[in-house]
Amino acid sequence: MAIVECVPNFSEGRNRAVIDQITRAIQNVEGAVLLDVDPGAATNRTVVTFVGEPDTVVEAAFEAVRTASEVIDMTGHTGAHARMGATDVCPFVPVSGITMEECADLARRLGERIGKELDIPVYLYEQAASRPERENLAAVRAGQYEGLATRDYSDPRWTPDFGPAAFRPRTGATAVGARKFLIAYNVNLNTRSRALAQDIALDIREAGRAKRDAAGKILRHPDGKAIKVPGRCKAVKAVGWYIDEYDRAQVSINLVDFDTTAPHEVFDVIEEEAAKRGLRVTGSELVGLVPREAILAAGRHYLGKQGRSLGIPERQIVETAVQSLGLRDIAAFDPDEKIIEYVLERDRKGLVDRTVKGFTDELSSESPAPGGGSVAALCGALSAALGAMVANLTVGRKGQESVWGRMSDLASQGQELKDRYLAAVDRDTEAFNRVMSAGRIKAKTDEEKAAKALAVRDANREATRVPLEVLESAGQLLDLAEATAAEGNPNSLSDAGVAGLTARACAEGAYYNVLINLGGMSDDADWAGEIRARAENALATARRRSETLARTVEERLG
Repeated sequence: MAIVECVPNFSEGRNRAVIDQITRAIQNVEGAVLLDVDPGAATNRTVVTFVGEPDTVVEAAFEAVRTASEVIDMTGHTGAHARMGATDVCPFVPVSGITMEECADLARRLGERIGKELDIPVYLYEQAASRPERENLAAVRAGQYEGLATRDYSDPRWTPDFGPAAFRPRTGATAVGARKFLIAYNVNLNTRSRALAQDIALDIREAGRAKRDAAGKILRHPDGKAIKVPGRCKAVKAVGWYIDEYDRAQVSINLVDFDTTAPHEVFDVIEEEAAKRGLRVTGSELVGLVPREAILAAGRHYLGKQGRSLGIPERQIVETAVQSLGLRDIAAFDPDEKIIEYVLERDRKGLVDRTVKGFTDELSSESPAPGGGSVAALCGALSAALGAMVANLTVGRKGQESVWGRMSDLASQGQELKDRYLAAVDRDTEAFNRVMSAGRIKAKTDEEKAAKALAVRDANREATRVPLEVLESAGQLLDLAEATAAEGNPNSLSDAGVAGLTARACAEGAYYNVLINLGGMSDDADWAGEIRARAENALATARRRSETLARTVEERLG
């Protein structure tokens, strides 16, 4: 699932009723999750953070901008922060499953709509900028709101990307862009000394510190600017401070590109720098929310340092990161409240989120879904989980050191397969429900009947594709089962054998579901014929390989 964060800034930080109207506009868009509302009285500005899938976020952003244009009048606005419009800036930030260029496309879509429908001048900035000089927000916002009235809009420097090339006194102008995710991260030290924390900050931040001569005098370039010694971590801004509430100093960090420098990387560097000064890192603190991948990367890093398998369940990887980074040192850390993807998933409970009893009770009810397709996918998940288990039980076992690396990789592959099959449990039921919904479409006219026929065809195709994908990927389950049976912990040979059996059950069950869906597609014979051939070939291969594996396991078990 693609997830995008949006962080619009509105030129109102004092009137809570106005702020609430804007945030309600966001919340009224289904699927948009409001994460944070941060008003500032002195700046007279509110920073709002929300997330969701791309189309949802664009819609929610538009509704927020539209509402702001109705409830904020810039002609009387004053505040300490630079600004040029009721909605001053509106950046899109990729979180997961989406690229920066795709976020730039979202910015262009939103900007065009704001210009056309709301008659507001829009300038694209940062990664969405239409020209290099507009990448810097400060350049776009030069002169602020008051300067908009005197701009020469015929000058290409000031012509908006979208909307009227004219001053709009009430709304001002809006900057829409795309930028990278910023992680606010603090590392805790066992000292009250702000000076020591600042000294570490100067050594780790990208900007570094001023270079000095032997007498301590700052060395400067001919233009008078200080010569800098670069810090150890790129894409990192940092400062040292003392927090009275925690009774300790922190290195406070902004990770402006966590793909360049991740939280665990800067944490390790600060540990080294603290040790040089006779200090110790006691833990750390994430301010706001964090993308899932940043935490998983930390978990994998520390699992590797501990010599443990990387192929453990995701939640255990997350907990490894939480413990290793000391994220509960000074405050609670609940992954379901702090990791963006988990926040979005909280209210999306499917079949796989139930207990075993809950799932089987639902399965045994009079409802036709979930059914055999979901059970086939579940068999696949169980096979993958068993394969991962055997691989994990091999890593660290004396006498099998030569295969530890391979088994760790296989365990990771097993976790990925397990998650893919678990997703298919719900996908199969959802596809069946779409078939039922398409069949209930009312159609009287020839046009309506044609539309219904197309909807039914598309729904049936999707309902067939899901079990076909399950069937065709059974070969990967057998790869895992065969490898762990051959090289894995011999005490777990029976588990590898059961992984092979459940892989075959997965393939057989998925094949049946392909067939039953194809049975109702007489008007789509060419497509159905191609799918049937693929399914038969995949099943024949799965049967042959699973039978061979079963014989091998039985012989070795004696």
